[in-house]
Amino acid sequence: MVSRFLDRSGLAGKIEAASVVPEWPALVGDGIAKVTRPVRVSDGVLFVEVASSAWMMELNMMRRDLMARINAGKKKGRIEKIVFLMGGREQMPRR
Repeated sequence: MVSRFLDRSGLAGKIEAASVVPEWPALVGDGIAKVTRPVRVSDGVLFVEVASSAWMMELNMMRRDLMARINAGKKKGRIEKIVFLMGGREQMPRR
């Protein structure tokens, strides 16, 4: 009943896309998760804070692989783009 409502209302895809935020460490691995923090998903765009410019360059080169990991097995709510933002180390999650 709830799943039918979500499908009809168009929310199912948005919920599936937003699931990347809590699943981030499992999707990208501990190394990347330690220096990043997913902030939000908006209209298929995932915004991720990064601890340093060096990591931002590295992640930009890994963008295709990250997109494949994030979207694996998803039918609805696929992430179409990742935007990396500079964030301070004090804002990064502690692992």
